[in-house]
Amino acid sequence: MTLTVLVADDNPVVRAGLRALLDAATPEIRVVAEAPDGRTAMDEARRHRPDVVLLDVRMPIVDGLTALPHLAKVAPVLMLTYSAETEVVQEALRLGAGGYLVHGEFTAEELVTAVRDVRAGRARFTPTAANALVGAVRGRGLGATAHAMVRPIVSTSLRFDGWASQVQPNVARFGLSVREGEVMDLIASGLNNRQIADTCFISEKTVKNHINRIFAKLHATSRSEAIAAWLGTRAAS
Repeated sequence: MTLTVLVADDNPVVRAGLRALLDAATPEIRVVAEAPDGRTAMDEARRHRPDVVLLDVRMPIVDGLTALPHLAKVAPVLMLTYSAETEVVQEALRLGAGGYLVHGEFTAEELVTAVRDVRAGRARFTPTAANALVGAVRGRGLGATAHAMVRPIVSTSLRFDGWASQVQPNVARFGLSVREGEVMDLIASGLNNRQIADTCFISEKTVKNHINRIFAKLHATSRSEAIAAWLGTRAAS
């Protein structure tokens, strides 16, 4: 049985990367629509009635948190975003999100599992989001019993030291230098070579050199493939 997905993210490279990854990961999951903003996401959700919505937080026109309660009435919503602020995570859960994944903290297999689990009503969180939830529980003084209730919803394939996760940075996972990691983050944010050069105070030629090395280390031949790996949804070769 096919599980249909709507991807809502204002970055076209991210949308293309997620579509390619999910479509290739398993024939069971199919991306049926994309949306660059919350308003379009609501329209597309009503039109296609997907099984799961993957939703970014920061988008133009209507942001993800504003669209979330409306989308949650149509389908389970899995937040898939770079926004890792504690307040944002907690607000997303309050508004009806079925899970919260922060880019760079999950693998392709874990993303597929999260989509399936959220569709089935099982919550999924990557470490940063889980820590935000635990922080809220601790802040309310609910004690060890409540903490035990939170633990099972965390992705079990991720490592924890107590309640503080120590996730290996992408720069180490892919063997990138610190500067290459900065450039890759800017690529993932949708910046072009000139904008990256201006942001990093380097020449465009230097940016191109960094990108060539990044593509080689991520085994990518395009920005879409590179962003797909950088999002944490493809293991390094």
